[in-house]
Amino acid sequence: MLGLPQEPETLTPQEILDAPGAPVVVFDKVSLAFDDKVILREVSFTLIKGHTKIILGASGAGKSTILKLILGLLKPDAGVIWVNGERVDLMNEEELMGVRADLGMVFQEGALFDSLTVRGNVGYKLSEELHWPDEKVNERVEEILGFIGLTEHIDKMPSELSGGQRRRVAIARAMAAKPRVLLYDEPTTGLDPITATTVDEEIIKLRDLEGVSSIVVTHQLRDAFFIATHTAIRDGKAVDIVLAEEDKSEQAEFIMLRDGRINFEGPSVELKQSTDSYIKTFLS
Repeated sequence: MLGLPQEPETLTPQEILDAPGAPVVVFDKVSLAFDDKVILREVSFTLIKGHTKIILGASGAGKSTILKLILGLLKPDAGVIWVNGERVDLMNEEELMGVRADLGMVFQEGALFDSLTVRGNVGYKLSEELHWPDEKVNERVEEILGFIGLTEHIDKMPSELSGGQRRRVAIARAMAAKPRVLLYDEPTTGLDPITATTVDEEIIKLRDLEGVSSIVVTHQLRDAFFIATHTAIRDGKAVDIVLAEEDKSEQAEFIMLRDGRINFEGPSVELKQSTDSYIKTFLS
């Protein structure tokens, strides 16, 4: 399979996908246009297990389009897309349902059900789609809300929560079924800096402590660099978010899109040091 490691005879396909360094999302020369408007031009990148790709670019650069292609909501005009070992660009809608079960999506506004409590929102997929028994659903809901520090809000309605709390509940809902990949579409837009940081910290915790791979689409540079340069460390029951050591290889890389192409791909240090005029203007 293109972009995937050779399968050792001693390992099952599932064990290969769960191995450190395994590719979970692969784009190989993916192109897409709507009529005469080119959105993506031969875009290639690989997201590996437990890492984050942060996608930057001007409005209309194709950032959210990449998420839709991963979910199979759009089909590329050319190129190949692998998600968790499956070639999604050739799949029909029924086949895509199995792939989407292993993906979590966090939308810009959280998109919670106003008529359901926090408990109901977080457990919705588990009970309504996966048909877990109530006891098992409640156990998982309490577990994930405890992880993100919102246990005391479990029986509140979304209208009773702050903006930051609603975003964190949306992350909990996306994580409830334990997907291996989380997709974030502008997760901190509209939040004040302090509240946005609480959302950033959840993204980091899920990556570093739960091994979740993620793609973050954002135009919020402060949040993008925070996610890229910080790490989560567990100290007993406590979790600390600290600045990653400079000599430690970063688990997050940036992708800068320009006119449908990848203008830059690499760690935050290289992005900041880039002499490319477009990048320097974008970051200023």
